[in-house]
Amino acid sequence: MVRLLGEGKVRPAIIVGVWNTQKRFQEYMPQKAVRGGKADGVKGLTAPVSGEIISDNYLRFLVTELKPFIDSNYRTLTDRKNTFIMGSSMGGLISAYAISEYPKVFGGAGCVSTHWPAGEGLVIEYLKTHLPDARNHKIYFDFGTKTLDALYEPYQKKMDEVMKKAGYTEGKNWMTRKFEGAEHSEKSWSERVDVPLTFLLEK
Repeated sequence: MVRLLGEGKVRPAIIVGVWNTQKRFQEYMPQKAVRGGKADGVKGLTAPVSGEIISDNYLRFLVTELKPFIDSNYRTLTDRKNTFIMGSSMGGLISAYAISEYPKVFGGAGCVSTHWPAGEGLVIEYLKTHLPDARNHKIYFDFGTKTLDALYEPYQKKMDEVMKKAGYTEGKNWMTRKFEGAEHSEKSWSERVDVPLTFLLEK
């Protein structure tokens, strides 16, 4: 972010990192996409997960507690066009869900290595009818081709079709990028985080 600011590629921003709890899956799996709201029945996971999905509560925390705290304690631009959410893997899913559930709060979402296999594409089905208005929102997706990311391309192609049908234009208010050789890791994401940051925060 500091480098991008120095190069004049993005406008200034405050980045708020939200730590995840041990209930990461339950907090990040889009609740309304899962019938019954239970993690036990979600397919396509690398390990079994149980318990109630509580992502609606997690988003409520972001919108009604965390954002108001940041806005009241820091010099922020509080409107939608200056508020974005971004995450990787399951964090990509919850970011897409957040901008769809709270389109008046979030103007953009960065979905990095989005873990579409959770629920075997259930979230794509949800997004077909819940994406925010393309006229005032921006959404970024990407994926690699190694390790867990090797599973993502077929799902992302389906999501790209959903974006087109919802009125989004590639390169304008939507971007999908494929990174050859990139794996599912913090290292890979850190090497390309400048791409979504520039897309969302461009001057």
